[in-house]
Amino acid sequence: MDLDEIADELYARPPEEFVAVRKARQDQAKDDGDKALAKEIGALPKPTAAAWVCNLLVRAGRGEIENLVELGDLLREAQESLAGNQLKALDAQRRRLISALTRQARGLAAERDHPVSTAVATQVEETLRAAMADPEAGQALLSGRLTSPMSYSGMGTTVSRPDLRLVHPPATDHPSKAPAKSSARGKGADKDGAGNAAERRRLEQEERQRAAEEKLRRELGDAREAAQRATAEADEATAALEEHCRQVEELAARRAQLEARVEKLADQLAEAERDAADAAAALKREERRRAGAEREAADAVEARDRALARVERLAGSGRG
Repeated sequence: MDLDEIADELYARPPEEFVAVRKARQDQAKDDGDKALAKEIGALPKPTAAAWVCNLLVRAGRGEIENLVELGDLLREAQESLAGNQLKALDAQRRRLISALTRQARGLAAERDHPVSTAVATQVEETLRAAMADPEAGQALLSGRLTSPMSYSGMGTTVSRPDLRLVHPPATDHPSKAPAKSSARGKGADKDGAGNAAERRRLEQEERQRAAEEKLRRELGDAREAAQRATAEADEATAALEEHCRQVEELAARRAQLEARVEKLADQLAEAERDAADAAAALKREERRRAGAEREAADAVEARDRALARVERLAGSGRG
């Protein structure tokens, strides 16, 4: 395996596997005797969470990212000829497209058990905006080997991006220069040729402009459809949120009613318990009084019986 293959493998891995796989590939290169490759592998930086999500998005939907970068090129070419209100409309469509891709990236990461925080999602969105604004940033994103997020601060301004030399080497091919003519005849031929070349360039530029405008119309149509889908999804999500909020409010009101009822019943229960305790104390007192009354009644009956018996004896003695 060469460095490009290893880099592709590493930056497709989940973040928690990166260091271990990099170490394994580095050890493998050392075992093969390729110390230079081992050193290059060890220098490959682990991507941040936002960079990993962007790389994941590129691998899952490269065509959409290519369209994003190409649309950015077309918008830069067309912005000089468009009116302010048209540019404002295009900017709004650009924002909707980037938001839709950011939501797609968050969904892809969530499917892989890596939920994306709001801060990381903001970095992903900034990276997509930078890729649309700057051709080099677009190519860096398409490499699928970002190590950190990119940022963009306005059309035509400098794009802040990480050092991509290790994972995204710049192109080195340059067109060769044509040999110079030294004779007077050659110079005259060059002059005529330059005029013809200028005319050809003008015609080619007009043709490119027409093609660019036509392509821009197609891309804008696609962007409008994506924006409409994103708007519909946002409306559905908003409606669902409103329904959940309504249910939360109803349940909160129901809970408050039940809590108030529980509190009232608790007060009633406490009062009943106090009354029951008072009744139990009164019962004990009355039971003690009843026991005393029973003893007194028994004593009285016994005294009565003795008195009656004495009367009966005395009466019997008088008759005898």
